[in-house]
Amino acid sequence: MQGLFVDATDELGDILRRVGRADDPAVAVNIQEEVEPEELPGLLAGHDFVLNDRTHMPTEWMARCGGLKHVIFLGTGARSYMNPEELAGLGIAVHTIKGYGDTAVAEHAIALMWAAARGLAAMDGAMRRGQWLRREGRQLTGKTLGLVGFGGIAAEVARIAGGSGMRVLAWNRTPRTAAGVEFVALERLLAESDVVSLHLLLNDETHGFLSAERIARMKPGALLVNTARGAVVDEGAMVAALKSGQIGHAGLDVFCEEPLSEGHPLAGLANVTLSAHSAFMTPEASETLLRRALDIAGRLARGEQARSGR
Repeated sequence: MQGLFVDATDELGDILRRVGRADDPAVAVNIQEEVEPEELPGLLAGHDFVLNDRTHMPTEWMARCGGLKHVIFLGTGARSYMNPEELAGLGIAVHTIKGYGDTAVAEHAIALMWAAARGLAAMDGAMRRGQWLRREGRQLTGKTLGLVGFGGIAAEVARIAGGSGMRVLAWNRTPRTAAGVEFVALERLLAESDVVSLHLLLNDETHGFLSAERIARMKPGALLVNTARGAVVDEGAMVAALKSGQIGHAGLDVFCEEPLSEGHPLAGLANVTLSAHSAFMTPEASETLLRRALDIAGRLARGEQARSGR
């Protein structure tokens, strides 16, 4: 089997070579951070599988990629870039990789939580403009953190937050248990949490999950953290709630529109802390991610069923 890493950066290309083994399927590396859909048929010609970091793969263009059998998406959010069911209809299987960056994303969620609680971004920006902005922050020890969705990332957030003296509530669509975490109904979590952190996969059921109605049920002035996917929140309702104070501050790493356009409403709000969808980006997470991608390719080459890249 022959593969192509279609949208590698120099850094990711180096990591792929470093974690590769002699018995891995051959993977060519295309150093190109932005790949347009119309380029895909030419780039993917002659390849059995592709590693995709962030390239949009519209079905109409993938239909022209004869011979391609597998897309190994580097993460869990493949639906933001392609339609797996439609690609399956073309004979192209989509594989995702879970768990590779649980600690990295959890640490970033915690960082956004503390930055939001203490107004760090506003003070930093003001000082760079020559202003001495002093702002009262929130003390989170003893406060309640609510985790919406409870997979590997949320479990890591719970571990860190619990160690810092926070009470941790969680809600999950399927029953879970975890030491130091109280699982409750969603309505109770929203009402009692001083901080709500989102950890849901994006699918048809979770699109717009944090709706205007659910935002209205949040504890007034609560902090909101999202390191999941932008579309799990009704963005318009979130902006309105930030303006009214229903949401006291939001720490956001993901957005419905990426990158944010100039003049986007979120960028103009003082009670928002922004980061550029980078929660998962650590060398440790990238090494784990690419090694698991190669493991999937190896199983496919051996004719084995490709498990989710855990």
